[in-house]
Amino acid sequence: MLAATACLPALAAAPAKTAMEVWKDPNCGCCKDWIALMEKAGFAVTVHDTGNNAVRAKLGLPQRLGSCHTALVGGYLLEGHVPAADVRRLLKEKPKALGLAVPGMPVGSPGMDGPEYGGRKDPYEVLLVTKNLMGSDVSTKVFASHRS
Repeated sequence: MLAATACLPALAAAPAKTAMEVWKDPNCGCCKDWIALMEKAGFAVTVHDTGNNAVRAKLGLPQRLGSCHTALVGGYLLEGHVPAADVRRLLKEKPKALGLAVPGMPVGSPGMDGPEYGGRKDPYEVLLVTKNLMGSDVSTKVFASHRS
């Protein structure tokens, strides 16, 4: 009994996991790898294996900024292989934005960094996506730059 109660402070101190919802293709391996990294980083992920084109369009992200999966976390959209540290920064800073995007599937980004890529790490940028004033399109600016 004493051993069981000794664990209670550690359990009470554990931070709550941040909820995240992800839409992806059911057969995409890199999406599964990215989700595993997000879960390891403390996100509680709910997965929808229905593809992401419809949800991306519904959320207002143009196809040109698209990738293989779309997520929602803390009211923000995440598109593609966004690193967990950048997601945490977004949630901490709370900018007025639609969310973050890593267009395409850059090799070396989270989920695109498995052994099949032979250690290759291409430089890529995480873009902060904001709605234009008239709401007809979006603007982007570099939120984080990842150079290996």
